[in-house]
Amino acid sequence: MTMDSIGWPQIVALVILLQRGLEELYSQRNTRALIARGAREVGAPYYPVVATTHLAWIASLYFLISPTANISAILAVIYLALQVVRYWVIGTLGEYWTHRIYTLDTAPDVRRGPYQFIKHPNYAVTIVETFLLPMVFGSIALGVIMGAVWSAVLYYKIVLEDEGLSGRRNRVADGEGVAP
Repeated sequence: MTMDSIGWPQIVALVILLQRGLEELYSQRNTRALIARGAREVGAPYYPVVATTHLAWIASLYFLISPTANISAILAVIYLALQVVRYWVIGTLGEYWTHRIYTLDTAPDVRRGPYQFIKHPNYAVTIVETFLLPMVFGSIALGVIMGAVWSAVLYYKIVLEDEGLSGRRNRVADGEGVAP
């Protein structure tokens, strides 16, 4: 690959890969702590589908968008604002946030932060960013295709998560639930 084949789409894909890699380290730390407290995983056999879809989206940004693609500044700003929401979700869940589905029977439900507005804000952000980021570079077809794939993958993950969490006590700590 020559320097002519590296442009903003490829740089953004690499930044996202780094971002998600750092998130994975945080997720693994939280996972170890949750397991130590007695949490159990739900839908473990499905996780490779989720991880592969995520990596395929990042790879598609890198390999399928022209390095010379025009950038929509407005859509780029919207995408960056969406990252603020992404970290609002992660911050709200704190020590309970993981990439996988872990549930701790004694943990209360989340009712604060973005969870006061939508049941699954993390997945909503993921779907929107999957549609949006390719469109930042004018790749509407890629946004629609990967957005549709992610929507299907996350629909089933939501079903698994809702089933896994349904057995928990519906507790809310001081009206400010702290964990899924």
